[in-house]
Amino acid sequence: MLNRIIDDFGETSMFTGSITAIVTPMFDNGEVDFESLKKLVIRQIKAKTSALVVCGSTGEAPVLTKNESQAILETVIKAADRKIPVIAGTGSYSTQTAIENTKIAMELGADACLLVTPYYNRPTQHGLYQHFKKIADSVPVPLILYNVPTRTGCDMLPCTVKKLAQVANIVGLKECVLSTSRVEELVSQCADKIDLFSGNDDEALPAILLGFKGVISVVSNAFPGAFQKMCELALKGDASGARKINQQLMPLTQKIFSEANPIGIKWLLNEMGLISSGIRLPLTPLSEQFRAPLKAALSELSALNVGELI
Repeated sequence: MLNRIIDDFGETSMFTGSITAIVTPMFDNGEVDFESLKKLVIRQIKAKTSALVVCGSTGEAPVLTKNESQAILETVIKAADRKIPVIAGTGSYSTQTAIENTKIAMELGADACLLVTPYYNRPTQHGLYQHFKKIADSVPVPLILYNVPTRTGCDMLPCTVKKLAQVANIVGLKECVLSTSRVEELVSQCADKIDLFSGNDDEALPAILLGFKGVISVVSNAFPGAFQKMCELALKGDASGARKINQQLMPLTQKIFSEANPIGIKWLLNEMGLISSGIRLPLTPLSEQFRAPLKAALSELSALNVGELI
């Protein structure tokens, strides 16, 4: 599996650049809109996005049924048509459930899986190590770990990541604690073993300039070309060019997260005519007071020449 991905997509690192955590389009009644999902995938491919994450938090994974999650993954894999890697969100607070989810994703053809730290039950660092090691030993698919303490109540420390980086099929980390000290520690201890990705759009550029390989992005649902160009410039060492794009993106990026993700990005994509307005409870549509500022930021950004803004 590892060799197949490297052969198919030709990366010295398995994944680099802008990886879009794709939304799950829904009709106004909350049913999944598979046709719009296919169109979103094709749009990302045209923008040369590096990879897609399916059924993550941006894809509203917690409110999807098991059958829906599988159907969404199958739809994206088919639409991607081997032109772009597909990463399936398969994490759970249950180790056994995460193993089962990951096996299914591998069998369906996912190129890798994204595994969030166990939420709610708040394991120790030793428990985190054993959890991810068990999954990696059970399923021979490339795994990207996902550390997001604001959602899970659990922070996986760099010392634990360093140990897990020794496991052959653990190939990456999506990190949402992006203090300079955390980024530097991860880069110094782990960057030679696994690929590191920012989990926050607004902090992606500094992390890449310090040694991260890219970003798993929300805002790239709307502006995939711009995010990919920013990452490419940063990875080539063109900090000035990357900062120019980042500064242009930042007003919209900040307003996207006025309420919990994916509320803002789904409203924006609907405003752009790309998806319907559907979102599932307990999430609700973007509150009225945040709509005009986000729409204004969209208008300003759309008027700028920021790479391919499709």
